[in-house]
Amino acid sequence: MKKLKILIADDHPLFRHGVKTLFLTTEELEVIGEATSGEEAIQLAQTLEPDVILMDLRMPGCNGIEATREIIKNNPATQILMLTMFQDDHSVFAAMRAGAKGYVLKDTEKDELLNAIKTVGNGGAIFSPGIASRMIDYFSMARPAAPKEAFPELSEREREVLYLMADGSTNAAIAAKLTISGKTVSNYVTNILNKLQVADREEAIYLARESRLGNSEEI
Repeated sequence: MKKLKILIADDHPLFRHGVKTLFLTTEELEVIGEATSGEEAIQLAQTLEPDVILMDLRMPGCNGIEATREIIKNNPATQILMLTMFQDDHSVFAAMRAGAKGYVLKDTEKDELLNAIKTVGNGGAIFSPGIASRMIDYFSMARPAAPKEAFPELSEREREVLYLMADGSTNAAIAAKLTISGKTVSNYVTNILNKLQVADREEAIYLARESRLGNSEEI
């Protein structure tokens, strides 16, 4: 029987030890490495090529979601299971957009955690019951669309940042909402200004608000 190769990415040594001890109870899982930061997780994912990465959401430097996005880009065969104490909507959906295949809370029962890792490792997706219900509620809500055709030169994430700017969000608020660093937001804003060929943030916001008005009039 082929074992699933696991990389644990978490900055708490006691937690990593507990997870490794748990994995010793099954012959289906093998821990091949440990990372204490997002940057280290990215590096080890490249060199060790794990089947599954158990990724903590909050780590020093590059957080779990930013690390997930980079790992999926370079190692698309690697499956990532987010394991965290946080279950806020922004974190859940940011993890999904980044490419994570599951989002499980750290207080999950041992058997549930083992099942989640095996499910993700075999190509499935899994979420804790409370998170799954929040996802259903989220997708059942009507939300205003950000028209892609208005700014085809922007990426999906750049359009998301642009419309958050138009809603009055500061860079810090955008970073918190999308679970990315302030520096990453600044880079997105710079890209947006360059691609839209506008002089400043205010002009970009004006274009975004005008596009919404035009979209409403068409409807």
